[in-house]
Amino acid sequence: MLLSIKTKLKLSKTQEIIMCKHAGIARFAYNWGLARQQLYKDGLKPNKYILKKFFNNHVKPEFTWIKEKGICQKITQYAFDNLGDSFSQFFSGKGGYPNFKKKGRHDSFTIDASGKPICVGGKSIKLPTIGWVKTFEGLPHTTCKSITISRTADSWFLAFAYEQSYQPTVKKHEVVGVDLGIKQLATLSTGVVFSHPRHYKKHLEKLCRLSQKFARKVNGSNNKYKTKIHLARHHAKVANLRKNTLHQITTYLCKNHAKIVVEDLNVSGLLANHKLAQVIADCGFYEFQRQLEYKAKKFGCEIIIASRWFPSSKTCSNCGHIQDMPLKERVYNCSSCKHSIDRDLNASINLSRLAKA
Repeated sequence: MLLSIKTKLKLSKTQEIIMCKHAGIARFAYNWGLARQQLYKDGLKPNKYILKKFFNNHVKPEFTWIKEKGICQKITQYAFDNLGDSFSQFFSGKGGYPNFKKKGRHDSFTIDASGKPICVGGKSIKLPTIGWVKTFEGLPHTTCKSITISRTADSWFLAFAYEQSYQPTVKKHEVVGVDLGIKQLATLSTGVVFSHPRHYKKHLEKLCRLSQKFARKVNGSNNKYKTKIHLARHHAKVANLRKNTLHQITTYLCKNHAKIVVEDLNVSGLLANHKLAQVIADCGFYEFQRQLEYKAKKFGCEIIIASRWFPSSKTCSNCGHIQDMPLKERVYNCSSCKHSIDRDLNASINLSRLAKA
């Protein structure tokens, strides 16, 4: 199976400038292709192959800085591929019309070795045209077809996909139901509970302070740029803490359970509740399900998605009676059999039984 890895690069000032140049050229090519909006206004679907051919033959010769020494020429090709994917998402109704890229936001580019495999391994890697760069952690000794380099705050990261075979792990439990919530992040039918760490709320005071400090700086000044980096670092820290929590939970689930039943939550609908939107967004429900899906293949388990209309919280896990359960009630007291159980545990038990049905 294909696995991907992302790690931080240890770059010198000169190498950081080279990365910025590559990201700038990729952004320029993407925005140039997106600026040909007249094609869409005339009723035509923009074709990435036509745009790429015209750019290489007529635009590149006019801008000599694109062909500067040390610049990989493959980055414009992948920039048009990304633009083509964005248009495909738009025309299929899965996304909105592509937006122009702005300097300093989601800077990234992709390079390859003209079809040849790129060797990786250890704490250094030789990138096509760019040369040797160092990483903070050791990489697996393998090969890949292309490498994507991106920037978060003032740090650069390297990502690539490689093939690796995995053997299924020994499972401790056959079936487990997982109820996701805002009070407890995940409650398992086995009785295991993962509390919600609320990373965003814990760091909200500092985020507000840095945001206020950033807003007060003079536009275009070095102090404003420095404050922007500090703010971006803190946002990245919160995001990494959230991802780490989700990775720990999903890895535990996939390693130790043969069948995992989770609900198909309507996340966009939940976020419409403005009183709970901040806490719900901090849970990362979509990321939780995404990690489960690819780790299920990695560790050899099965993921079962329950319908969002399945009344897991309203159904008594003891007798099957269904009754209304307001969100404020945290204990399920069955009016039929008088069974009393924690609301989330009751829901997870009901979900686990879907795998046996």
